[in-house]
Amino acid sequence: MSEVGLAGLSLRDLEYAVAVADLRHFGRAAERCGVSQPALSEQIRKLEALLRVPLFERSRKSVDVTPEGADLLRQARQVVREARHLLDSARLHGDPLAGPLRLGVIPTLGPYYLPSVLQSLRGAFPGLAMRLEEGMTDGIIERMQAGALDLILIALPAPAALGVMPLFFEPFQVVAPEGHRMAHINAVSAADLRADDFLLLEEGHCLRDQALAVCGAQPRHDRRSASSLEMLRHMIGAGEGFSLLPLLSVRDRADLDGLAAIRPVEAVALDEVGATLIPGRMIGLAWRARDPRAQSFRRFGAFLRAQAPRGTEAAAEADAP
Repeated sequence: MSEVGLAGLSLRDLEYAVAVADLRHFGRAAERCGVSQPALSEQIRKLEALLRVPLFERSRKSVDVTPEGADLLRQARQVVREARHLLDSARLHGDPLAGPLRLGVIPTLGPYYLPSVLQSLRGAFPGLAMRLEEGMTDGIIERMQAGALDLILIALPAPAALGVMPLFFEPFQVVAPEGHRMAHINAVSAADLRADDFLLLEEGHCLRDQALAVCGAQPRHDRRSASSLEMLRHMIGAGEGFSLLPLLSVRDRADLDGLAAIRPVEAVALDEVGATLIPGRMIGLAWRARDPRAQSFRRFGAFLRAQAPRGTEAAAEADAP
C-alpha cells in the first residue's frame, strides 16, 4: 500500500469494521463503538474505498462478510488487538486501575452482584472509570481475548489460557411456586430435581449446564426454558414449575413473596470416602494471561474477594492459581 494509503488508514475505522463483523449489524456495532450508525456506516464505506475491497454484503435482513473481506478482517483484528496491547503496556507507567476499565459480566450475575459493590469500588479506586458490558460466557471470553474487554466476571472454571482469581462461592437455591411439592421440603436433594417441571435457562447460559449437572439430568428438547433469570422467576411465580437459581438472584427479593418458596439444596456426594459439596458456583475474575496489568488485576480481585456478598463464601487465597 502506498504512503498516502497508510496515512488514510485509521485504527478507529478498523475497530468499526471488526465490530460489524462480530455483530453482523451496523446499529449494534455503532452502539458498541459509541458512535452514531450513520457515522459508522460512512467510515466503513471510506475504509472499503481505501482498501478497494468490499468488506460486507448488505441487505435489509442481514450483514455478511464478503469472501474477499474475511482475510482482511482477520488481519484487522490482529492490528486492533496489538494496538490495544500497546496502550495497556503504556498504562503500566501510571496506575492501571486509574482510567477506563472494560469489565464484562455474565447476565446471571451482573444485575444481582454489581449494585452491591459499585459504591465501594468507586471509593477504593476513585480514578477508575468502569465500562460495563453484559454477555454470555463464551461471548465475553472471546471479546476479552480479542482485546475488547480488560476483565470478565464469570462462573469458573475458565479456559486454561486465562489468568484467573476465584472470588466467592455462591450456593444455589431451589425456587418453587407456593403450594408446589418442593415448597414443603426443608432441604431438596439432587434426586428431587429430576422432575418434568424443572425449568431451565436457554442454551448458551452456563447456569443451564450447572443446573443439569447438579441433578444429573439430561437436557430435553421439550423442557420449558427461559431467556433470562428474570423471565425464569416470572415463570416460577406463574406456577409453571420450579428451578435452581443462584442465591444472589433470589436473596431479599420481595417480588417473590406469596408467589414462590425458596429452599436450600442438600450437599452432593463427591466420592466414596464421603466428601460432599453444596451445589453452587465459584465466581471468578479473569483476564488475558499475557496482560501486563495482571498484578493490578489481582489487586482489584483481592478487593472484590474481601467484599464477598452476604450468604456467599469468599474464596481462600490458596484457591488462586
